[in-house]
Amino acid sequence: MSTDCIEVKSFGEVYPKKGTNTRTPYEHQKKAMACLDKVNSSPAYSTLVVLPTGGGKTYTASMWLLKNALDKKKKILWIAHRQMLLDQAAESFQKFAYTEVMPHISSFRFRVISGASSHDRTSDIQPSDNLLIVSKDSIGRNLDRLDKWLAGEQELYLVVDEAHHSTAKTYRKVIDYVRGKVPHVKLIGLTATPFRTAENEQGLLAKIYSDDIAFQIGLKELINRQILSKPIFEAYYTDEEYGGSLGLDAWESIQHLDVLPDDIAEQIAVSAARNKLIVDTYLAKQKQYGQTIVFAINVVHAIQLSALFNKAKIKTDFIVSDVKDSITGVTISRVENERKLEAYREGRLQVLINVNILTEGVDLPQTKTVFLARPTVSSILMTQMVGRALRGTAAGGTSEAYIVSFVDNWNEHIAWVNPESLFSGSNEFDDTPTERAKHHLRTIAISKIEEFASVLDDAVDTTALEKVPFVQRIPLGMYAFTYLEENGMDLSYQVMVYDSTAEAYRNLMDALPALFRSYHITEEYPTDRMLGMMEQQCRDTFFCGEMVPPYEPRDVINILKYYAQYEAAPQFYTFDEIDRSKLDVSQIAQHIWDEDMGERKRAEYLNSIWNAGDDNMLRLFFGRKLYFLRQLDIECMKISHPGIYEDEQNVKYGTRQLEDLPLYEIGQVNPEKEKELRDGAFEKSRDKDGLYHCACCGTADSSRIFFQVDHIVPMNKGGKSIPENLQILCRKCNGGKGDK
Repeated sequence: MSTDCIEVKSFGEVYPKKGTNTRTPYEHQKKAMACLDKVNSSPAYSTLVVLPTGGGKTYTASMWLLKNALDKKKKILWIAHRQMLLDQAAESFQKFAYTEVMPHISSFRFRVISGASSHDRTSDIQPSDNLLIVSKDSIGRNLDRLDKWLAGEQELYLVVDEAHHSTAKTYRKVIDYVRGKVPHVKLIGLTATPFRTAENEQGLLAKIYSDDIAFQIGLKELINRQILSKPIFEAYYTDEEYGGSLGLDAWESIQHLDVLPDDIAEQIAVSAARNKLIVDTYLAKQKQYGQTIVFAINVVHAIQLSALFNKAKIKTDFIVSDVKDSITGVTISRVENERKLEAYREGRLQVLINVNILTEGVDLPQTKTVFLARPTVSSILMTQMVGRALRGTAAGGTSEAYIVSFVDNWNEHIAWVNPESLFSGSNEFDDTPTERAKHHLRTIAISKIEEFASVLDDAVDTTALEKVPFVQRIPLGMYAFTYLEENGMDLSYQVMVYDSTAEAYRNLMDALPALFRSYHITEEYPTDRMLGMMEQQCRDTFFCGEMVPPYEPRDVINILKYYAQYEAAPQFYTFDEIDRSKLDVSQIAQHIWDEDMGERKRAEYLNSIWNAGDDNMLRLFFGRKLYFLRQLDIECMKISHPGIYEDEQNVKYGTRQLEDLPLYEIGQVNPEKEKELRDGAFEKSRDKDGLYHCACCGTADSSRIFFQVDHIVPMNKGGKSIPENLQILCRKCNGGKGDK
């Protein structure tokens, strides 16, 4: 190679290896490939292949396509949303190209395209490329770059990885564009969870993949066949507190890039108590856990943990990506990594600590346990980490896999992925409604804990919350959904719904189509400014009035982001089947009071109900015993000191009439009054057909979402917040009026 060139892995020529592939597919993979043959039964076809996490989606699809598309000189467009998924696909096509499956061609050209510096750009596409592996946003923004590549093609294989996302606008745009250019498109969607989406989104998914599901197998079946191990989830709480004063940049770096700020990463890495908990947890169940991979924050963390494990006589080493670490100056080469991997494979290492190495190519089937010592907001990354332990006995692995999370107390609510949520799509382990509800509770544990942490923070005034009966603080259910950031990051999010907010959220979901129409939003990624305006409209329309617990503006913004992408309301998971009385701390407090328990008796009683079996609802809901005890203390205090929330006033302040305040400020002191005034203004403008009318231009609609409540005489000109001075205007008229 010339010295003025460098080798890149983003494009190249693949020459099939001589002979037969040494990797034998499992029965379910053979069957999936046989079922995919349906794709060739008609000129155009669109279908889904559903294989659970660890079932080998990429391997199955690439093996079939090598034989059925590339060997027959048909082009493939493979689309995914994450760099990691693109690299996996490229690796699979290269690794499994053998003359046995591709006897008719001597080579094929591939190209990997995304916004990443290690990949090509859409401008690099050549008509001679046989396989394009592209990020959906790169191609979505530059669809015309496909024109020369597609010119003259009569048939094309279009693959969508993580196909449950294909209802997003960009995916639909790409699919429609390709279908408009090529007469016969063979569309194949790959997913683990096709139906973990809202019902109306499922309908859209069925429209895209109109020939139904070619092949589907569930997690439970693969576990029964011993191809996958049965996952056993454990969580240990560190009592470490992070993120108390995260700035916006730091919060966004975590939430949108999955990157911890350096100072917090260092804090976590060197925390002696946290690291000791990780090592002690392993020592306590060493026989059960067996060979274990620990996912660490950074190189410093890996070094610290490795030293502690070795000190405890556990043979341990670490692998890191082959770059020089900026903090320690340590450079670990690929050769060193491979040496350590070999030692782990041979059983000479009991624990392997991993920093940022997650490629499919690293095969470690004897791994029985993963320790998740780093949090992530990416379900893709979590899937990769968890997948390290899921090889069943038939695949050279183990019958059970332990997935062990170390959960910190983050004072800023961050949507860290709970590993158990990855397996919530099919409800295969949930035989009854109650079990399903319990399962949903388990999947929200991390979010729930963080929510409680913020509620119980001494710096936050929680008086209003503590006044309401405890049972009203137990969620009725949650909206759970995943959406994609513009940078390709997948974000899992959950919105807790309480008695106080249930109706408001139901109304919001019904109004989402009208809301987006009213703001003329068609793009997949609305600006932060636009999202802020829409959230304010939602607050004024749906979330005014007394709400304890209150709604979170951030929750509404995430729902809006999801809708902008999928044009569907997120799925609601109810906890109706749970006996909420079992979680009602006020009843426990009343029992302690009625029995007149002393400290010892009280402690014994609380320990007994907290430790009452694995299905214990208290433990599921609160996560940490500390939070449960703090809530209990509050409820006990309310019984022993009934007037505790009646403030003693020693200052007599001046007063101002509510009518002299803007509606929003009225809402802060008397939410019900604000709601009454807003409802009254709308009611005045409604005709006998139920339509609301703008007082200025007459625009009429059945939804409130198009209108805003306006002061006829502006407040700065002496106008009052009274029924006679309130009207409704459409947003255009209201914006044009200003303070006139």
